[in-house]
Amino acid sequence: MTPACTKPESASGPRPPRGPLWRLYERLAMVIGLGSLALMCLAWLPFAALLYPILPRRAGQRLGRLVIMWSFRHYLLLLTIACGCRFDLRALDALRRERGLIVAANHPSLLDAVVLVSRLPDAVCVMKASLLDNLLFGAAARLARYVRNDGAHQLIKNGRNSLAEGAQVVLFPEGSRTSAFPLDALNPSLAVLAKRAQAPVQTVLLHYSTPYLGKHWPLQRPPVLPLTCTARLGRRFAPPEDAQALTAELQRYLRAELGAAP
Repeated sequence: MTPACTKPESASGPRPPRGPLWRLYERLAMVIGLGSLALMCLAWLPFAALLYPILPRRAGQRLGRLVIMWSFRHYLLLLTIACGCRFDLRALDALRRERGLIVAANHPSLLDAVVLVSRLPDAVCVMKASLLDNLLFGAAARLARYVRNDGAHQLIKNGRNSLAEGAQVVLFPEGSRTSAFPLDALNPSLAVLAKRAQAPVQTVLLHYSTPYLGKHWPLQRPPVLPLTCTARLGRRFAPPEDAQALTAELQRYLRAELGAAP
């Protein structure tokens, strides 16, 4: 058994010996990875902004979600070919045709949403209001009708609507990237949403070789390559009657599972 993800302290600790050419490649891979993501978002931005007020809601959200899924899938392919990354996301394909499902994952990296959405054609992310208002991401997210998280009440209302339409609502129950590995305390909003919508909760366990782009990893710091990421399906929880009990059970389960990876 190996650790689910290197703890953040190791990100600031000594690296294994690397030659100057390899360190240069890691820095170049970082520039390619972050730069191509920004360019991809900028390329879709004017089209998403133009189509948002024109297309009917259902048509717009369907197009928006498919474009994001395929864009992220090709982005991960670029990271694999050019940036020394390896992704094993095959387990997520079992969820492609699931409807009205909450997908609950741990949140060790900024890459997590990209990883999940790249495999789910009808995924709806719950996003902070600041991200939905962001110039780079906002237009695409609004076209896809992602859930705006202005607070628990709005999250639950918008999340219920998306689940009623059959979407897969992607939620990180920690609320933000993990600070204290393997798992931070869970926000109760996910369980409340599951209860109100009477929706099942499918857990997804994300494992990285290093905590690249985690909460304690500066954006300008290059990755340690090769970087590997694996997604595996965990336990599925039935729609709860008691939201508080589900939060506690989910906390225990995820903490136990994330203590070690297969």
